[in-house]
Amino acid sequence: MKPLKNIKVVDLSKVLAGPLCAQFLGELGADVIKIEPVGAGDDTRAWLPKEKDQSAIFLAVNHNKRSIAVDLKSPEGQQIVHELVARADIILQGFGSGTAKKLAVDYETISKINPNIIYLEISGYGREGPLGKEPGYDVMLQAFSGMLSSMGDPNGSFSRASFSPVDLGTGSFALSGILAALLERQQTGKGVYVEVSLLDTSISQMGYMAQNYWRTGSPPRRMGTAHPAMSPYQAFETADGYLMLGVGNDAQWKRFCVATKFETLMNDPRFATNAERVSNFNETVRVVGEVMRTRTTEEWLSLLRAAGVPCSPINTLDQALEHPQVQSRALIVETDHPVLGPTKNVGYPVKFNHEPRHASRHAPLLGEHTKEVLKEMGLSNERIDALFENGVVEQAKIGL
Repeated sequence: MKPLKNIKVVDLSKVLAGPLCAQFLGELGADVIKIEPVGAGDDTRAWLPKEKDQSAIFLAVNHNKRSIAVDLKSPEGQQIVHELVARADIILQGFGSGTAKKLAVDYETISKINPNIIYLEISGYGREGPLGKEPGYDVMLQAFSGMLSSMGDPNGSFSRASFSPVDLGTGSFALSGILAALLERQQTGKGVYVEVSLLDTSISQMGYMAQNYWRTGSPPRRMGTAHPAMSPYQAFETADGYLMLGVGNDAQWKRFCVATKFETLMNDPRFATNAERVSNFNETVRVVGEVMRTRTTEEWLSLLRAAGVPCSPINTLDQALEHPQVQSRALIVETDHPVLGPTKNVGYPVKFNHEPRHASRHAPLLGEHTKEVLKEMGLSNERIDALFENGVVEQAKIGL
């Protein structure tokens, strides 16, 4: 199922949020052309770790695309992008404040070239307001939004979410905005300006915590793995490791008590309801903690799963990737990279009609498809040669 198979995308974004969105568009069938600066390319091409000079971060968010390397600071380079945009459906950009206008890829310029374009702009804090010109980085928005203040051990230091949830969330919200804009254009025949920001994403991700604050007047506090609204709902030490326990309601609490032969607590007024367990949070955690240390992690997993009590081992990433459940989902797709050979990628996390997932293209080398795309645009061989000679465009030299 490739619902976007006739959609053309010009991807001027870099790092994580925009590239992830464009990768998803490619997964849905769109022809995605990634525009990168000559010489260095996307910032993430230089990020570690690397294998054979190929960045793992770049590989993670750039398959399903073609790459052309263009000097956007030159009039000739801008003209190439304008010619591409004239035939495109979607353009993505995440330049810093004012840069898009300097490079002649701002919305005002692009919408004149193609009034039907769906134009996605990504920024750190949004373009309005006192911080509208500030650059945006995932960890800065984790800090700014209150996210960071709610993570970490209550008696220890702050902890950031290691997987860049603000960047990745922004990419996902951008995808939903673009798909909505495509439907709007289908109905009205008009282009759409779509805006996302890391700030909007981070505040949205704190949504239910914000509602808790509005209702109680108390901002969220650091609780380690615990939950402010449920208990016992956190990691507990076992006889040989740790286990994540999630007693989400009173029925699960009763099953937990029966499974652990902890029946005497079922009628203890301090623990009878979730509200009481949260009110007596420290005592709940202490008593449950004593019980959890009496068996191994595997023993508890077997016992609690059989009883219908939510629980999970605290896997390392390699353990999670190799787990039979992850394997059964066939989420990992493979492409043939010209430098690395067979390369794994995490596929699009949505399935259609029970069909298997496929990655259509490997993450491209810098400028790997420059000549191919220029020829598709109808440029003459003489003009293409001149563009290469003048350094306006660049072609990958490895593995071709």
